Formats: sequence, C-alpha cells, structure tokens
Amino acid sequence: MEQEWLAAQFEAQRTRLRAVAYRMLGSLSEADDAVQESWLRLSRSDADGIANLSGWLTTVVARVCLNMLRSRRLRREESFDVRVPDPIVSRADAGLDPEQAALLSVSVGLALLVVLETLTPDERLAFVLHDMFAMPFEEIAPIVGRSAAAARQLASRARRRVQGSASLPDADVGRHREVVDAFLAVARAGDFDALLALLDPDVVLRADHGTLQVIRGARAVAEGAVTFARIARSSDMALVNGAPGIVGRRPNGQPMAVLGFAVSGGKIVEIDILADPARLSQLDLQALKE
Repeated sequence: MEQEWLAAQFEAQRTRLRAVAYRMLGSLSEADDAVQESWLRLSRSDADGIANLSGWLTTVVARVCLNMLRSRRLRREESFDVRVPDPIVSRADAGLDPEQAALLSVSVGLALLVVLETLTPDERLAFVLHDMFAMPFEEIAPIVGRSAAAARQLASRARRRVQGSASLPDADVGRHREVVDAFLAVARAGDFDALLALLDPDVVLRADHGTLQVIRGARAVAEGAVTFARIARSSDMALVNGAPGIVGRRPNGQPMAVLGFAVSGGKIVEIDILADPARLSQLDLQALKE
C-alpha cells in the first residue's frame, strides 16, 4: 500500500518535475529520463523520513539534471558547440494541450532555451530553480555544493546573460505571427529582397543537423533562401514553444525541419532550426496532421 501511495504522490508531481527538467536540459527525452530516475530513487527511499516530498523530488531531479549537464559539457569538444534544444510543437490553430501548457507555464521560448544552453551547468541550475520555480538559494546551495551567497551569484550571472540577449522576443504574439507568415510567403516565392527586409541586420540562424551551423547577418541568412524555399514548399504553420513557427516536410510527409523564430521590433532576430533526423524522429508531430 505504501508503494501505491508513493506512486500516486509522485504522479501528482510528475508534470512539474518534467517542466523543471526540460528547462534544465532542453531535451524532452532526457527530461523524461531525469524524472524516471527521481521515481526510482524515491521508490528505494524511506518515505517516512521525507518531510517535504515536493521539495525532495525537485532536489533529486535537479541533481540528476546537473550531473547530465556536466557530463554533456565534458563530451563537447568545443565550448561554443551550443545545440538547438528540443522544441515543443503543436498545431497553430489548436493551441497547446494541457501537458504542453504545463511545460511552458513559465515563458520558455526556443530562443530562451538557446541562451540557457550557453550557461555553465551550475548557472543554469541556479537560474532555473530560483527565477523560474522560486526555490530559495538556501535550498539551491547544497545542490551545487556552494554557499547561498555563491548560488545567488550564479543566478545573477545567468540573469544578466539572459537579459542581455538581443534574441529574446517581443511579447506581441500577433505581430510575431504576421512576420512568420510573411517569411513563409517570401520564402516560397524565393524573393531575396523581401526576405532581407524581414530580417534584423544582426539576425542569427542556428541550424542543427546533428552538428551545429551558425550564420550571422541578414545578407548571409537571406542567401540561404534556396534552402528556405525547399522547406517552405511543403510546410505547416505550427506553434513552436508557444510561438508561431514552421514545420517543414519532405514530399513524402516526413518532417525535415522545425523552425523557431524570435521576432523583435517587427524583425526576425533569430531563427533556430532543428533538422537532425534522429532527434526529429523522437518528437511527437503526429497531431499536426490531424
């Protein structure tokens, strides 16, 4: 009976724990792995000794995610090898389902997740737990093995990086949709000048095909219009992390890319493209066809 009670308590926390892990890792599959690991640890623990189950589970998930981030960082050969995070994709005309809405209950667009990818693991943990989930620094400190004051500094450095990013989008979703609609139309037409007019002079494009390609500047990005035209010919408008984006498909209907956009001042300041076939195959895009 105790295991059944524990399982029920854990299920009540699962959605929030997955939201924590997704912000920490930017990977839906790794987030699920971290949440599952927290259940395994709970099932092996003496639940009678846990005074605050929600806090205990959050701490466990955070520790698991921190270890994952540190291992990931060690595997990278170059410190600037920032990947495009896993997007949360839903139909543009249907909005987010309840589980997706819970994952994105605190604004976490793709552009923000890319910024979080540039942080150190400890900075990311401190920022996510404190700024997004209101965990006190006194509880964050033991997770990163530092004092509360040092944990506060970690979050402060991360916050400055986030606030200093020119790629964080405006809150005007309607304007965002207009710009993405226009992008899709001019990409289909192959209109270089019209495409150039939609791009901020300092636009950044990241295309993750398994390895990351980064292109900076409006002219360089617009010169990839041939690629955009190929994607645009068979594509769906979609919500990508709650904001208007695009899912491009091959002629056989298989997804070939998910495009997320950051729009600021009526211009596209960032395009993040996930085109890694292995990672695309793990995304649930079936609902887009319904």
